[in-house]
Amino acid sequence: MLSTSCRGEWSGSRSVEGHNGGVSTATDTLAGFAGFATALRTAGLTCDEHRVQAYLDAVHRLDVAAPAQVYWAGRVSLCADPDDLPLYDRVFTAWFATEPPHDASRTTTRTVQARAAALNTDTRSAQSEDDTAEQLQVAASDTEVLRHRDLAELTAAERASLRELIAVLRPRLPTRTSLRKRPASNGTLDPARTLRGMLAAGGEPVRLAYRQRVRGNRSVVLLIDVSGSMGPYADALLRFAHVLTRRAPNNVEVFTLGTRLTRVTRGLRRRDPEQAMLAAGRAVPDYAGGTRLGETLRVFLDRWGQRGLARGSVVVVFSDGWERGDVSLLDEQLARTARLAHRVFWVNPHAGKDGYAPVQSGIAAALPHLDRLLAGHSLATLQRLLVAIRDA
Repeated sequence: MLSTSCRGEWSGSRSVEGHNGGVSTATDTLAGFAGFATALRTAGLTCDEHRVQAYLDAVHRLDVAAPAQVYWAGRVSLCADPDDLPLYDRVFTAWFATEPPHDASRTTTRTVQARAAALNTDTRSAQSEDDTAEQLQVAASDTEVLRHRDLAELTAAERASLRELIAVLRPRLPTRTSLRKRPASNGTLDPARTLRGMLAAGGEPVRLAYRQRVRGNRSVVLLIDVSGSMGPYADALLRFAHVLTRRAPNNVEVFTLGTRLTRVTRGLRRRDPEQAMLAAGRAVPDYAGGTRLGETLRVFLDRWGQRGLARGSVVVVFSDGWERGDVSLLDEQLARTARLAHRVFWVNPHAGKDGYAPVQSGIAAALPHLDRLLAGHSLATLQRLLVAIRDA
């Protein structure tokens, strides 16, 4: 259906040149471009009326007979995120019956997009072209193998591929009902607003006002052990934390645990993953050092958690459980954390391996206070962690 419409629209755009910019033809052409924006919204692209108006203004000023100009006008004005580009290209091709202009940056990200498509189990449509299907099958096979590989056993090339796969994760945070109420079309009666409306109407209850509680993201706190025993996993876990932080910068806090506690949230809020990793690396002074889980947890609770950061949040501890400090202190601080937090998860890279038993002193002390003990040695286990966080 789109292909039939697109041929008509593109022929209409050429008629603008043939009629020397006639008013009726130009109006029809702009209506066709508005239909293109509607097709984008139908396909799932978020483009509000302000973006559509900016697109129509741009089309009015350019040569609509040049596909490249039309393509870039829409790409700049209608797309709000790099993730929107593949969908925009597909709808553009279907609507105007012409291939989008070549973009060199897309050739470098084609493999990443293929891996992302293979990684996403909720994909609702498949490419019909044979070469694309073959590429997706190869990417899916490689991705499936890489998803289950232990992070500590990856080669340099596999680590580079894993970074790409982590970067395209789309986490969803748990939600909670806010204590505050906002005006709504239904819900509970709002006496104050109703009374003000009555006074404005001369004392008559012309219209009843309502309010209801709204749902918002629940806070998530990530505590990542960066000691020597966790060194092979630390980079991947920090990149995982970067994805969560970028998804909801105001609802995710990240700390590193070692011989001291370090807050790295600000560095991980940077958009570029490599710059975020550099900023986090500069902030952590005890990378690959020892571990004092009980002491660092006490610092976290005394300085941030007790004051509100851990209250009602989902706290996730990434550690193998090797405690060099006082185990009784760790037990005490985890009990405090469990009383404050909504959920407490412990992610152990060794928990998913055959023959594992929670015999380490730190894990043994933590188990009574945990809601769940999860594995965290591979990308697949990190994806399952995302589901656990979402459903918390």
